[in-house]
Amino acid sequence: MGIQSIEEIVKAWNTSQDGLSKVEAKKRLERDGRNELKAVKPPTLGQRVFEQLKEPMTIILLVAMIVSTILREYSDVVIIASVILINLTVGLVQQGKAERALSALQKMSSPTALVRRGGVVEEVPSAELVVGDWVELEAGRIIPADLRLVETADLSVEESALTGESMPVQKDAKAEIKENAALGDRINMGFMSTIVTYGRGAGVVAGTGKGTEIGKISTMIESKEEELTPLQKRLADLGKILGIGTIIICVLLFGIAYLQKRDMVEMLMTAISLAVAAVPEGLPAIVTIVLAIGVQKMVKENSIVRRLPAVETLGAVSVVCTDKTGTLTQNVMSIRSVYQNQKMIRMNEASMEENEDLIRGMVLCCDASVEEDHRIGDPTELALVDMGIVLDVQKSKLEEIYPRVNERPFDSDRKLMTTVHQVEDGFVAYTKGAVDVLIDRCTSIESENDKRALTEEERKHILSAASQMSKQALRVLALAKREDKEVSEESLIFVGLVGMMDPPREEAKPAVERLRKAGVATVMITGDHRDTALAIARELGIAQQEDQCMTGQEVEEMDARELQARVETVRVFARVSPEHKVRIVEAFRASGKIVSMTGDGVNDAPSLKTADIGVAMGITGTDVAKSAADMILTDDNFTTIEKAVEEGRGIYHNIRKTVLFLLSSNLGEVVAMFVAIALGLPAPLLAVHILWVNLVTDTLPALALGTDGKPKGLMKKPPRDPKASLFADGGGFNIVLYGCLIAMGTLSAFYLVAKGILPSLKVYEIHKMTEILSMPETLMRAQTLAFSILALSQLMYATTMRDHEVSVFGSKLFSNRLMVFAIFLGIGAQVLVTEVPFFTQAFHTSPLSIQDWGIVIAVSLIPVVVHEMQVIVKRTFRNS
Repeated sequence: MGIQSIEEIVKAWNTSQDGLSKVEAKKRLERDGRNELKAVKPPTLGQRVFEQLKEPMTIILLVAMIVSTILREYSDVVIIASVILINLTVGLVQQGKAERALSALQKMSSPTALVRRGGVVEEVPSAELVVGDWVELEAGRIIPADLRLVETADLSVEESALTGESMPVQKDAKAEIKENAALGDRINMGFMSTIVTYGRGAGVVAGTGKGTEIGKISTMIESKEEELTPLQKRLADLGKILGIGTIIICVLLFGIAYLQKRDMVEMLMTAISLAVAAVPEGLPAIVTIVLAIGVQKMVKENSIVRRLPAVETLGAVSVVCTDKTGTLTQNVMSIRSVYQNQKMIRMNEASMEENEDLIRGMVLCCDASVEEDHRIGDPTELALVDMGIVLDVQKSKLEEIYPRVNERPFDSDRKLMTTVHQVEDGFVAYTKGAVDVLIDRCTSIESENDKRALTEEERKHILSAASQMSKQALRVLALAKREDKEVSEESLIFVGLVGMMDPPREEAKPAVERLRKAGVATVMITGDHRDTALAIARELGIAQQEDQCMTGQEVEEMDARELQARVETVRVFARVSPEHKVRIVEAFRASGKIVSMTGDGVNDAPSLKTADIGVAMGITGTDVAKSAADMILTDDNFTTIEKAVEEGRGIYHNIRKTVLFLLSSNLGEVVAMFVAIALGLPAPLLAVHILWVNLVTDTLPALALGTDGKPKGLMKKPPRDPKASLFADGGGFNIVLYGCLIAMGTLSAFYLVAKGILPSLKVYEIHKMTEILSMPETLMRAQTLAFSILALSQLMYATTMRDHEVSVFGSKLFSNRLMVFAIFLGIGAQVLVTEVPFFTQAFHTSPLSIQDWGIVIAVSLIPVVVHEMQVIVKRTFRNS
């Protein structure tokens, strides 16, 4: 970085001022490869199918299908295979974090470059550039590789997408830079994919392809593996528990069968039924559908979710890390303060009556233009034109009245720009530039009515005003004039100052406050300067104290453990590189936080992918950021994040209700089956019955629970613990309680049918009950009754799951139309499989009498009765 002369640079990269020869360029291209980024191949269809099939719940069903095939129970085989196929299809539809980020990075590189080879400047594809090539730069060109600049003439480069800095960077080939300087401070370098906005220059290629700064970002994106969301982890754990539980139950079952000297083939069929009962077959599909419905809701809130599981992750977010430029700010420079006649005022207080000369001079002394939707020019000068528009001063009309007749363009040595305009009584020359340079060239000052000599006291007052603006992180420009046709920048009349910055979005501050009340911390991570970042953070309520801000250099000097401790109190990270952003996100995650990272630039892509959920801006966001993100905000509005967090909390709340409902139902099936076998009774349910209940009777109520409305007060509670079990907060107790109630109701069918034949039968006379049920017709009727009680019990139980704290009759039952529809459809479907001959044959059922249906309804209401008793007890304890 300390190399100064062209000769030293040429020697360092083994080139010449005439550039490389074509022969040497070809050799280096063959040796180093093309100047492009190669995307990683996405997983094949076969690999994705394998990933789906290795899920524990799917493996259980596969084993059950194989055993059914061996036993020639082909109807069961078809049903189980259909279940697997449905879940597989739904799983494949889910979108992962595709590696399209890398292909988007490829698109950002310049298609061609002006290269000096053998002393001749020619245009070549940027992919063919090699280290040592001499590249010519001019305004409008995309820099095709990382360059060590050797010549700069007022060269400005737009680097916001790479560094996060909102202003174009003035480059200087002769600057000496520290070894570990931040990207934004390396002003003697040009970086691949950044855009030349002004001036010209030349540089020697110092890095190509993966060796560029953007290539390093590509490598970071590529190296990040997919991680499971909190819900996926809980469901994966659940799958393992169910798998282990199924094996244990089947082993116990065979042990009992051996002791009871039962038929082993019959036990295999029972084992299949138990395995099917233990697995909530519809759960993967239902969770996916609920997430998909949540995604559709979020589209209405201006957010597009690219990866379904990310929806519920939002509900657990405890830290929102966000870029500054374009995310919290508007990414448009805007005048904030005006100083004239020794008075400092806000821009909204300025007027043409009080500040006419300053506003007119600033608007005329710039090259930017704004015509309808076309904005051309440097962001600083565009801010000056916008200042005029706010006060109803159009630059084009102003130039018609005061035509430009002469000029002296801005250059980095003078740090000034001068334009001369014809006015009614002659000519006026306006000069704008850096305060410290311009003030030394002023001899007079313009007051409200006249001009007078500039005193030392007034000079100090002006510099003090400029310093005050700078402390507010404003970029300060000064304006002076001279009533002369000549382009002279001496003996000027001082007019005033303007201070500008990339302002915060108006909606960002209240969104930050609402997130704080919800227990979610907002952290700014930016490549911009410390003072600028802290000023914006203070204005938005993100941070107040100096010690709440860290720089990338400080991050660099800390190890992982020190950084993890420090991030607990820091809320602003300034002057950071893409690598620093990743480390900061990792530090938050290491401390147990669920992190959302928001950004729009290329420099944000690695941290977007590292975070638990990456959020990209849809309008200002680069393709790279969008491809690396889980969610895209279509309105670039920070408040949408807050709405998405609330939606995510609601979705998780509903998914948890769905999971608990399905597990209670499945536990009821397992307990009923296991207890019956352990007591020596026939199996109360066939595999086809269980599959019907799990897939048909349970599916719609589960979906209805998944699409329930959000409970009130979600954003007044802290985020949930991502490690918390699905069974926390009484979930496990309710699964066992209602699972056992459903099992008891199902088993009661055997006793009630047997008692109908033998009225003197006692509930403990298992041997007599077994004898009665040994008759095929009686067993079929008892199994049909058990099947129907199981199905309707679960339908009734679903109504209690909407809210454990509220009565079924007071929880606006009819407000969830899908639940009402599910209950009536479930009852109708159950009548269908027990009363229509075609279905009774397929499901091995027999028609039930009116009296039987009365029993089914009465027993099925037991979960509702118990729920109402729980509500009364809870209410009594709360009021006592």
